[in-house]
Amino acid sequence: MSVKTILVSQPKPENDKSPYFDLAEKYKLKIDFRPFIHVEGVEKNEFRNQRVNLQDFTAVILTSKTAVDHYFRIAEEMRYEVPDSMKYFCISEAVAYYLQKYVTYRKRKIFHGKTTIHDLMDAIKKHKKEKFLLPCSDILRDVIPTVLNENKIDFEKAVLYRTVCSDLSDLESVTYDMLVFFSPSGIESLLKNFPDFKQNNTMIAAFGPTTAKAIVDNNLRLDLHAPQPNAPSMTMAIENYVKDFLKKKK
Repeated sequence: MSVKTILVSQPKPENDKSPYFDLAEKYKLKIDFRPFIHVEGVEKNEFRNQRVNLQDFTAVILTSKTAVDHYFRIAEEMRYEVPDSMKYFCISEAVAYYLQKYVTYRKRKIFHGKTTIHDLMDAIKKHKKEKFLLPCSDILRDVIPTVLNENKIDFEKAVLYRTVCSDLSDLESVTYDMLVFFSPSGIESLLKNFPDFKQNNTMIAAFGPTTAKAIVDNNLRLDLHAPQPNAPSMTMAIENYVKDFLKKKK
């Protein structure tokens, strides 16, 4: 099937050098961006109901920039002044760097992994005496708590934000050759907004195994799946498909 119009279920990249823009220019594609989900912070009363006392913790595990934002948001709303002695364990260098929005980098104790909780465990295990807070969303994957428990880390979860479906009603009469998804929540949003959605000739692309599974579990057709050995990114998978299609046309 021909692909000329693509809707990516993520915010538009802020960087002009995004591979999506290169892809659009190279193959004369129309690529639009629209988040199918968004994050909302839990309110102060809901946080209180979790019976988590911010003062009890000497370290924080931060898995995303969103977690950073909502940790400091809830601290401010609860009138808790984060002490200079607080230790921060960040899932990646990018998250650690983002902390500079809230703290003076050199004066704090900040540790980071590469991309996963496994990368971060060496640093966490060296500070086993700390009591860790894990700010998270309502759909935290089991892998992080599981790894922390396996290593007997003293930690507590605090749900500070949740993922909710965005209102997509303005897209009702718009059609695309391909829809691109990056999480099961995106599929949930599609079907919540359009319960009578019929895929027909619309291609659906998924990044990651859980997203692919959500597509199949909802009786939709999975047309494109990344990462693959020859396509570690979504843009490479799309480009490979477009190139193959153009070859067959010749």
